[in-house]
Amino acid sequence: MNNKEFLELVKNVEVKYEKDVGKDHYRQNYHLMPLVGFMNDPNGFIEFNGEYHLFYQYNPVYPEPKKVCWGHVKSKDLINWEKLPVALAPLDWYDSHGCYSGSAVNDNGIFTIMYTGNVKDDDGNRETYQCLAKTSDGINFTKDEKNPVISNQPKGYTRHFRDPKAWRHKDLWYMVLGAQTEKKQGTAVVYKSKDLYSWYKVGEAAGSNLPDLNFLGYMWECPNLFNMGNKDILLFCPQGVEAKGDLYNNIYQCGYLSGKLDYDTGKLSYGKFTEIDRGFEFYAPQVMEDSKGRTLMVGWMGLPDEENSPSIERHWLHCLTIIRELQLRNGKIIQKPVEEMKLLRKEEISYNGIVLENGEVQFQNIKGDSYELLCDFSYEKVQSFGVKLRCSADRKEEILFYYDALEEKLILDRSKDGFHKSGVRKCSVENSGKLRFNIFMDKSSVEIFVNDGEETFTSRIYPRQGSEDVIFFADNGTAELNLKYWKI
Repeated sequence: MNNKEFLELVKNVEVKYEKDVGKDHYRQNYHLMPLVGFMNDPNGFIEFNGEYHLFYQYNPVYPEPKKVCWGHVKSKDLINWEKLPVALAPLDWYDSHGCYSGSAVNDNGIFTIMYTGNVKDDDGNRETYQCLAKTSDGINFTKDEKNPVISNQPKGYTRHFRDPKAWRHKDLWYMVLGAQTEKKQGTAVVYKSKDLYSWYKVGEAAGSNLPDLNFLGYMWECPNLFNMGNKDILLFCPQGVEAKGDLYNNIYQCGYLSGKLDYDTGKLSYGKFTEIDRGFEFYAPQVMEDSKGRTLMVGWMGLPDEENSPSIERHWLHCLTIIRELQLRNGKIIQKPVEEMKLLRKEEISYNGIVLENGEVQFQNIKGDSYELLCDFSYEKVQSFGVKLRCSADRKEEILFYYDALEEKLILDRSKDGFHKSGVRKCSVENSGKLRFNIFMDKSSVEIFVNDGEETFTSRIYPRQGSEDVIFFADNGTAELNLKYWKI
């Protein structure tokens, strides 16, 4: 199959299932998702010639055997995205079983992407190749004739060696790759190059095999290594981390180490590992710096090996998060919805001085399945308070998000969302007498930013059509609420 034939295959599949997909009330209103088929990792997030480009892993024929390619969209405002043709297709010997994750760079005016080519033989043995592709028009990409630029892995590592994230530092290119040592321990490996073609290993930024860090998984995926202020951040997804109380409760994790990168050794002097999201689905983030000096991040609202969704019946699966701006506050990453999200706001409704006292309050004009909700709570003596989202009329369905002031914990409970039969996630937030919830609800997802990004909870949810009520409450005490609501 050649590229033209592959694009024709994708087009035919999209036409075949487009109407069926369009009938699904779980289709998102303002989140990026595949037209049909399976989406996972965001890739190649970059601003080039005044436009934002974003790629993503895409298998249009899902659930048939994988044909993992790179989907492609672009935008001028991070809100309105134009769908473009598939950028990479698994058609060459070095990527025959998938064009896996990678990144994009501006190489002296040349829009260049770097990705992992995945190959498996008849016995399932894996080979991995790091590859380049370029474009002159920002739409049609040509794989480099010198591919692969790195064949398989260096000594001491397994074939789980992938997801290159490249950047420029002074007069050299660097990249970080997710890897697994022969001892089955996760790590992040740093390389350098003068020209994107000849790469040399510098060292390991960090890893489960380093003596000053407790075991942190058997494989590290989708690493990002970037600078914010006076900190270098390694953001990655370790697989195989055991749950510890409220921490690490998803099948796979996503979090970061911060410190200072030694470019001579590749070693990061780091502190503790911190989860970057407290919800049920957040993985494989891509980070970039735009022309405004902002550090932007987008993630996959899904997890590997978890494909439990009613949308599969309509021939599509998964979506991406909204774009977020990252900042440092007291050494911790905080996440805020990008300023451009305000462009989606419609019909503002606000209420001030609402007293919640041992009960519930509901407003008939605050409801729906696609909106932004801003809640400012103040309190002194109360056991818990919060909001019930996507409630059904019979109250059999609800997504519960609240603060337990006695335990000083935020709690997201989606066990009554209409699809999941269980599910609670918690994190600790100090009792300060004030809390802000900024909630972005979409047809089948919720993203919650607490205290202007101090914590986030990202999750897929699947309420029945018509489950749209919003209820505010306080138990065993009193809380005061100011709120703003916008339809999206």
